[in-house]
Amino acid sequence: MHQTVLLHEAVDALVMQPEGFYVDATFGRGGHSAAMLSRLNAQGRVLGVDKDPAAREAASRLQASESRFEFFHGSFAELPEQLQRMGIDAVDGILLDLGVSSPQLDEAERGFSFMQDGPLDMRMDTTRGETAAQWLSYASETEIAAVLKDYGEERFSRRIAAAITAARDTSPIATTGELARLVSDANPRWEKHKHPATRAFQAIRIKVNRELDDLQALLDGALDMLHVGGRLVVISFHSLEDRLVKRYMRDMARGRDLPRGVPIRDEDLDRRMRLIGKAVRASDEEVRANVRARSAVMRVAEKIS
Repeated sequence: MHQTVLLHEAVDALVMQPEGFYVDATFGRGGHSAAMLSRLNAQGRVLGVDKDPAAREAASRLQASESRFEFFHGSFAELPEQLQRMGIDAVDGILLDLGVSSPQLDEAERGFSFMQDGPLDMRMDTTRGETAAQWLSYASETEIAAVLKDYGEERFSRRIAAAITAARDTSPIATTGELARLVSDANPRWEKHKHPATRAFQAIRIKVNRELDDLQALLDGALDMLHVGGRLVVISFHSLEDRLVKRYMRDMARGRDLPRGVPIRDEDLDRRMRLIGKAVRASDEEVRANVRARSAVMRVAEKIS
């Protein structure tokens, strides 16, 4: 069963206008969207966005009972174009709950989990794009090693990449179980309390789904999509995502990057956002109820100009 992480904290930080228009840019199974709608009046609206066809099914059920909700099946990187198609100039808040969801991890056929054997797919959107198995079938050893290092922060990226390319010369790597065994055997130092394939699976998933590219695209367009006073709320689950979000919010709140000592008035710094509070983590109680919440970090910023 899916448990929405930092549900109340995220919605409390996001919904400032009961009549506003809000975007749940990672709809999942609709936990955040339902909570947003409960805070809105009859004029308020929510747009759900998700790549996952299973999310589209959940959204259809919500749409059947909730006229204030609309859904777009696609990447949140496409959000500016979707808002334009809807005739929406700007919104009052955007929520991102990044990473892979519990249902995606729990369904072996999706290929996200090294704990269950299934087809090596890993696509968030199973209707388009290449699978992890397809990418691993042709990517060079150098490219695989770079992905493992850059997206998984894997210390033994070269060793694991060499094992993958050697194995595929014998037979295609078609299942999560095969890949998990390959990575585990090639990893000489297993981290305590962490499966040896954790980093590799994260890295390949990020690559297949262009997760960091899509996140950067949304951040680049966030200010143009928000009303003044609108908020961006982002929940991240690993350091690569959180680093991008933290840097973006810090830079927007700091304003123009000028040499030290240059005389300038504060209003001329062109600060575009203000940070709302500090980074928020799941409570001990939430982590006890849902171990996947332990790595969640939520950051909030508000557009000021």
